Amino acid sequence: MENAFYTQNIIGHNPLSDIISDDVYNLLISNGLLNEVSIRDRMMRMKFRTLRDNKISTSAAIELLQEEYPYLQYETIKKIVHHPRKAARTS
Repeated sequence: MENAFYTQNIIGHNPLSDIISDDVYNLLISNGLLNEVSIRDRMMRMKFRTLRDNKISTSAAIELLQEEYPYLQYETIKKIVHHPRKAARTS
């Protein structure tokens, strides 16, 4: 259920605009070809870096992210921003 809500909120808003065009992004999302969790995690890491660059403490930055993503626990956000997933092996 969380993913359906998230998909509705990201269609039309391209958080990957530095990588792909809006048209390509919307096409990939509408066909279920992008991993929504990975996109969310990337956005969280970018926001975390911005907050830290602005001299916000680590714990305060994580708490601000938790306000934006209330369905995630503090420790989960901490893992996301400090330990990004490694790419899946294809071999």
